Amino acid sequence: MSDNRRIVPVGAAVAALTLGAGVFGAVHVATDDPAPSDGRQPAFAVLPPPSAGPLPNAGSTSATKTTTKIRVAAAPITVRYTFDGGVDKPIVDTNGRHPLQPLAQNGGNLALVPEGAGLAVDFPERCTLPRERDCPRAILEGSRDDALNPGTRPLRYGASVRMTREDLADGANVVQKGYSVGGVSQFKLQVDHRQGHPSCVLAGHSRIYRAEPALDIADGTWHNVSCARTGSRLTITVDGVERASVPVPASMSIANAEPLRVGGKGPNKGNDQYAGQVDNVFLAIG
Repeated sequence: MSDNRRIVPVGAAVAALTLGAGVFGAVHVATDDPAPSDGRQPAFAVLPPPSAGPLPNAGSTSATKTTTKIRVAAAPITVRYTFDGGVDKPIVDTNGRHPLQPLAQNGGNLALVPEGAGLAVDFPERCTLPRERDCPRAILEGSRDDALNPGTRPLRYGASVRMTREDLADGANVVQKGYSVGGVSQFKLQVDHRQGHPSCVLAGHSRIYRAEPALDIADGTWHNVSCARTGSRLTITVDGVERASVPVPASMSIANAEPLRVGGKGPNKGNDQYAGQVDNVFLAIG
């Protein structure tokens, strides 16, 4: 991006970050992830992805395999990430739970940048390399947590996002759980296409539902985007104003063994990498 973003200083080398052992295990930086040439350090230590295989895309039926029963939230739950804790603490929600782990490939970096009185996450710039497989990628990913499966319960989720025209692509996933193909089920917020339209997505085992307003939010300013599933309707709200809605089956259950992810559907090729900044990610069930 061409703006004057400031990366929050983190002092010594990445390997010395206390976001290491005792938080996510022995965190180490991928060998193809050098420090920025201007001497600044990434705000997050990043882990190489667990595998280099492709992620599920249209026409694919592969996803995280599980041998245990998939459950849904047994009680109302609210999760919110402000990212204001800095880099010397685990990346957890405001209640100190549901940790997120940075994952990266091809030198992708995540950084913390000032936003108001707190901090926001800055994702890798939009890649312009001729081969997508060579692009830097980085996301935040939790672990399997069936308590974040809404089933048929009322659901709200969203984030604050800041993007410019240079950040746009055909796929830019902000926050999601699950996949829209392969019968996995999913809820997702994305800013897709070159028009900069935000959209909310719910996917069951056989159909995808998307609420997408003809609204361009890639204007370099912050926008609060939220999705709400209540009964048989999915609604998208931008900056406090309802912008679009679509009907969804009241009986459609969203439940999967996938983790909560922020910034893409994984760190590997074809991950619908988000570019820009994200803050105040939230999820509320019930």
